[in-house]
Amino acid sequence: MTKKEIQGTVISNKMNKTATVAVKQPKKHKKYGKIVNKTNKYYVDDPKNICKIGDTVKIQETRPISKNKRWKIIQLIQKNDTNTNIS
Repeated sequence: MTKKEIQGTVISNKMNKTATVAVKQPKKHKKYGKIVNKTNKYYVDDPKNICKIGDTVKIQETRPISKNKRWKIIQLIQKNDTNTNIS
């Protein structure tokens, strides 16, 4: 069985060894035909805590790691270069 791979953006990394990734999927509305963005959030295994907020990552489906984690990070596609420090 092939494992699903999707691309998304890290929206939270407050938990230890876990990141939250948002995946936007454009869908066409059945009745009106308008393109609507559907966003799914996934808890992702990040054992080395390498992800920062705003990074673009590729995630892969895996065995259940905890109650909510069923995905793992396989590639860091693009780092977020903006400085998030508030002065």
